[in-house]
Amino acid sequence: MRLSFLHTIDINPGIFEQAALDRGLRRDDLRHEIRADLRLRAEQGGRDAEAAQAEVADCVRRLAADADAVVVTCATLGPLVDGMESAAVPVLRADTALARAAVRQGRRVTVLCAAPSAMEANRRLFEGYAAVAGAEAKVALLPEAWDLFRQGDMPRCLEGIARAAEQAYREGADVVAFAHPWMAPAATRVAQGPAPLHGAGAVLDTLAEWAGQGRLPSRHRAP
Repeated sequence: MRLSFLHTIDINPGIFEQAALDRGLRRDDLRHEIRADLRLRAEQGGRDAEAAQAEVADCVRRLAADADAVVVTCATLGPLVDGMESAAVPVLRADTALARAAVRQGRRVTVLCAAPSAMEANRRLFEGYAAVAGAEAKVALLPEAWDLFRQGDMPRCLEGIARAAEQAYREGADVVAFAHPWMAPAATRVAQGPAPLHGAGAVLDTLAEWAGQGRLPSRHRAP
């Protein structure tokens, strides 16, 4: 299975690549493109957002040319590909894959979000999926983690995220989900409670499910 990823944060390729390798995919079958400029333009709104949407569509079509699926890992760009036409292969949003996985696994979902600007979008997304599944979802903001991430202090950042996940379990959560893919390494630091879900794992599990259902092209698979 060949996969193309559209990222806007430079550490996310490594996160998704590790999740793919852990599931038996080959590094040679993974293609990454990082476009932080598209996220910035989409966030500005107006004509910049309209131009960004057109460029995102062009980028996705190009990434689809030699892939079985294209993954959009940025929650800001995700809505820009909803309903996109003329993509040669399936296009999967990491945030929607995560939301679906979370409400499948439990009825009380806590989403840990670091960036204040992402709070509202995550709230709408997870509450929407939770309502359909008969679950409950709440989004908790971790401003300290965001500050540490921006400072590049990942050890303290990930440790704080792990402790917040354990607190969420103590408060009654069945499932904890990390809103940002870059938070994934914190999952291994959670000692009290199940490993939290993250977008990279949810994406690869969804694609494996789709492959089993015959929903992905077969041109790149061995006979």
